[in-house]
Amino acid sequence: MVQSRMAREVLIIDDDKKLNALLIEYFNKFDFHARSAPDPEEALRMLSPELPDIIILDIMLPRMNGFELLKKIREKYTIPVIMLTAREELSDRVMGLELGADDYLAKPFEPRELVARMESVLRRVAPDTNREITVIGPLTVDGARHSAALDGRDLGLTSLEYTLLALFVRHPGRVYSRDQIMAHMRGDEWNAFDRSIDVLLSRLRQKLGDDPKRPRFIKTVWGSGYMFIGEGK
Repeated sequence: MVQSRMAREVLIIDDDKKLNALLIEYFNKFDFHARSAPDPEEALRMLSPELPDIIILDIMLPRMNGFELLKKIREKYTIPVIMLTAREELSDRVMGLELGADDYLAKPFEPRELVARMESVLRRVAPDTNREITVIGPLTVDGARHSAALDGRDLGLTSLEYTLLALFVRHPGRVYSRDQIMAHMRGDEWNAFDRSIDVLLSRLRQKLGDDPKRPRFIKTVWGSGYMFIGEGK
């Protein structure tokens, strides 16, 4: 198959070489050009010369697990990362989100579902030239770049964190329940009893330097949900 000029670059980090080969072949059908790295150190070297558009990262890796590798990746890059886990453990998903993963998928999985999640994540990070820069006090939200800065310092938001912040910024003063946030973020894929939203809100508040007890930006409305108030309101 001839590669599309617009093919998105994918880096698969998994020590299962058979799975890597199958995914590389499958991704070609959807204009994804994939490379694989079965070893964490090799993966880090591959990131240096040319950054992929998205990373597929397995948790169970030799010499360095996926969580440790994700932490190293997030020290330098904001590339979207989807984590693969062999267990349906809530702790794995929570830890992945806490370290900055954009999504997660349990093994075994259908390759088509993985492609759908990749497309969803990449849509979240795609530039939107129709959205202008919004300034709220020291906070600047750039809709075209899908980024935010506080006092001129880039916050290094993941795609999920940016999506949540953009939701609040577009509707200041509106209270969003936990269920409404889940529906906006990924629809029915979120589990109502999943701690993912709690983790995501906590990470966003931490990056904003927001104290839940004395909020500058995101206020907890007890019994109802959360509301963007902007600094000084």
